[in-house]
Amino acid sequence: MATTYLRSGVQGTASTGTYATLYNVPAGTSAVISTIAICNTASAAATYRIGFDDTAGTPTASEWLVYDATVDGNDTVFLSVGAALAAEKYVRVSSDADTVTFQAFVSEIS
Repeated sequence: MATTYLRSGVQGTASTGTYATLYNVPAGTSAVISTIAICNTASAAATYRIGFDDTAGTPTASEWLVYDATVDGNDTVFLSVGAALAAEKYVRVSSDADTVTFQAFVSEIS
């Protein structure tokens, strides 16, 4: 079994009802997400969401990791996650400001 370490990032959305894929586990691979960083580059606070999903859609009620949490202006929040994900699973994110960025620190096992 080989392990590959990587960082996956995406810019947030301008609406918490719109989602972007932070990370998608490749076929034939499993992954562990150790940490997710949420950075707000604006001076005003922003709201964000993070969920795990089977598709590139909207996470359901049982798939939320974080729902409508706040990151202060000019601040970064680090979440120690330790989430194990099977092949072809998605980490979906949204924010109410496109000044928020998300970074996931991932170990892929293949």
